[in-house]
Order: sequence, then structure tokens, then C-alpha cells
Amino acid sequence: MKLDAISHRDRNAKILATLGPASSDPDVIRALFAAGVDVFRFNFSHGSHEDHRARYDAVRAIEQEIGRPVGILLDLQGPKLRLGTIEGGKIEVVQGQQLTLDMNPAPGNASRIPLLHPEIFAAVKAGDKLLVDDGKVQLQVLSCDSQSATVQIENDGVLSDRKGVNVPGAILPLSPLTDKDRKDLEFGLTLGVDWVALSFVQRPEDIEELKSIVNGRAWVMAKLEKPAAIDSLQAIVAISDGIMVARGDLGVECLPEDVPVLQKRIIRTCRELGKPVVVATQMLESMITSPVPTRAEVSDVAGAIYDGVDAVMLSAESAAGDYPIEAVSMMSRILCATESDPLQTNTMQAVRALRDTTSSDAISAAIRTVAETLPVAATVAYTSSGSSALRVAHERPKTPILSMTPNLEVARRLTLVWGVHSTQALDIQSIDEVAAHATAEVMRHGFGESGRAVLIAAGTPFGVSGTTNLLRIAWLP
Repeated sequence: MKLDAISHRDRNAKILATLGPASSDPDVIRALFAAGVDVFRFNFSHGSHEDHRARYDAVRAIEQEIGRPVGILLDLQGPKLRLGTIEGGKIEVVQGQQLTLDMNPAPGNASRIPLLHPEIFAAVKAGDKLLVDDGKVQLQVLSCDSQSATVQIENDGVLSDRKGVNVPGAILPLSPLTDKDRKDLEFGLTLGVDWVALSFVQRPEDIEELKSIVNGRAWVMAKLEKPAAIDSLQAIVAISDGIMVARGDLGVECLPEDVPVLQKRIIRTCRELGKPVVVATQMLESMITSPVPTRAEVSDVAGAIYDGVDAVMLSAESAAGDYPIEAVSMMSRILCATESDPLQTNTMQAVRALRDTTSSDAISAAIRTVAETLPVAATVAYTSSGSSALRVAHERPKTPILSMTPNLEVARRLTLVWGVHSTQALDIQSIDEVAAHATAEVMRHGFGESGRAVLIAAGTPFGVSGTTNLLRIAWLP
């Protein structure tokens, strides 16, 4: 299979796909890229550092082969709150039964179970709920102190060793970065990942903590999976480089009927603030074991595209499923079909990015207007930091966006962004070079034909971040 080094995807939304046991072979990774993957997700909840290093090398080999950037996202595991061990491995519980959760590490029984997380006892109060095993068993706190809590079982079920515990409605006094996360983070940054996704985000300070460690070596994505994060949504979106709607844990800690509403709210906030947004979890879940998705799953993916998200994500479908390549191909087909509907553009553009009184925002807004007036082949965004390309993309123009940057790291990060065909290009030194170079690259990447216009956004002096102050119209020869 020969990968095309030049051609761009025939769609704007991107596909983020997780690599895992079903997709670690370099040939499979190449096939996934050919089928439509734009960015690869490395899930550090699973696999060794050597597993991830091998996958990293395979992705970078593809990048070398095609001659343009491929993005990699490191997804940190985050804190895992779990029950301790239980005599016999599990106990059956019935509605109305009371038991104690405590800090005693001895194996539990029908009257008490270890829960070795003092931060939970510090945060909960009488009336709060605890959810065990993704909500299969619900507990109501009757009383608590710093070392234990008396709880009442709210439904019949089974409590087993090491099952996860969710604490909806409470902000837990703990960092989202565990010791394992810190080691994984340093390993990933040393490799050269492009995005870092943070689990267990509860407040803006969590993102600040991660950003202080990353120190510009990657862009940071907040995974919104806890109700507490929704309470600080505007501030978290503002400080993050991107957002993931992590519907798995969000669906555990919130009522199921609230998840679609929260998804829409998160997407709208990201669109208004001009931040990339990814919708994740169970998008084509049935394709883990089936070569075709359910019609409901197809509609779910399409719904995110109508809302104008930057990317949709595959998890177990591509990491551990029986049909990883088919899942990517199907998702790409759904994206292309949805974007071909004129209603999709109208629906997506009902939400517009908020604008500041800056030359960058003025030029991005002007690009959208010009693209509706002239026969524009593409918009070229010259960028050193990525901000110009981001700003153009989040106006959702009707023209393709060719991002050109001398910085390979920036080019890789932009592969996740809606509508952006990201390339590493020569460092432009003068305005005289702009038009000739931009039109040549538009033709080379297959965006236009003779006689069509090219819109060029750049900043002078060249190479200085955040100086977008130039809009030029050129014509393809």
C-alpha cells in the first residue's frame, strides 16, 4: 500500500483513533492512516512504555513516508478510585442494606469494605452518592468522618474486588496527576507527543498544574468527565488548548438524559471560544465485534459533525476490536456524507466564535466574508505558533485551510483542528515571497485550479507569534 504524500482528506472534521493490541503492527497502523486517521491516541491506562515507543516509531515512520505531519495524543490515566479487596472476591448486596467503607486495608465482608482513599472521606457528606462499577451499584452516604463512611445500598447488585468508585457532585482534594501519570508524561514528552489529554479534571487549576510541567512541549487537552468540571466550564475551556467530551465517565456521574445536553453545551462553549473540541466514547461501539455499526451510532457521529466539532474519536473500536480498519473507514464515510449535506454547513455556522478587538480576529472574520464572495480555492494560514491557523479554522470558512509553518511540532498539533491540512513549510522572510509560495503550495496539494483565488493570512514581522495582521488575495496561475 502506497500512501499519498500530497493529497488531503475530502472532509473537514478529523478522526482521532486509539492504538492498542489490535492495532500495534506497523502495517495495521499504516492501513488505519490510509483509511482516514488524522491523529493517533496512545492510551496510557494500558500498555508498557516499550509498547508505546514501538507505536510512536511506527507513526513517525508513516510521517516520514508521506512527507507531512501526523499527530499523536498521549492520554494520561489519571487517579483511579477503587474498592479494596473482599473476602471471596465479591459479595452480593441488596437494596436497603447498610455497610461501612473505611481505611482498614483488611479484606472486606458483608459489613465493611476497604476504601483506601482519604480524599473521598474528606469530600463527601451525608446525602451524597457513591457509584461503584460504573454505577451498577449505587450507595448513599448516611454519615462519615475522615476515616470511614456508613452507606446504604440503593439497588441489588454485586460488589467485587477493586471495582471503580465514582463520587459525583463532590470536588475531591487531589491532583489529577498521579505518580504514574508524571512518569508517563515525562516519557511521552521525551518521545515527542503533540497533545496531552488530562483525565479527572475538576477545576482550571488542574490544567494549570499540567501546563506548568509540559511547559510548551505539547498542547494540553482537558477531558471533561466530571460534573465539577462542568461547573467551571468556561474557565477550563479558556485555559485549555483543546477539550474532549469524555462521555464514558460523564455518563456514569450524570444522569444519562443529561449527557446529550452537556455535550451540546461543551461543544458550543468551545466553538465560541475558538478551542478544538473532540467527542469521544462509544461512537461506533458495536464495531468492536461487528463489521457494521448500528444506525443509532451512525446518527450519533453525524450529530457531532452537524455541531461542527473538530474531531470524533474511536477507542476500543480501533484499539482492541475485531474490525479496526473497517471502523475508521466507516467513520470517515459518515463524516464525508454528513459534510456533503448543505444543512450541515448551515447548522454548524449557527454558532460563531466570539471575536476580540484584534487584527487577527478581524482578518479571520474577513476571510469568511471574502470566501462567500469570490471563487476561493483555499485559505493559506502562515503561522509560527499555530494561533493564526486556529483562528481561521474556528471561523469555519467554506474553503479548505492550508496551514503552513516552519515549526514541525506546531504542524503536528494542528492535524487535530477542523478543516486544516497541516504542512511544514519554508520560513517566509518577506511579503514578496508570500503569494508565489502560497499559490504554489495550494496547487501542489491539490486544492485548486487556474483562475481561482487564494486567501493568505500572515503576520509581519514574520516568525513572531500572535502578529496576524496581513490578508492578501492571490490568484492561481
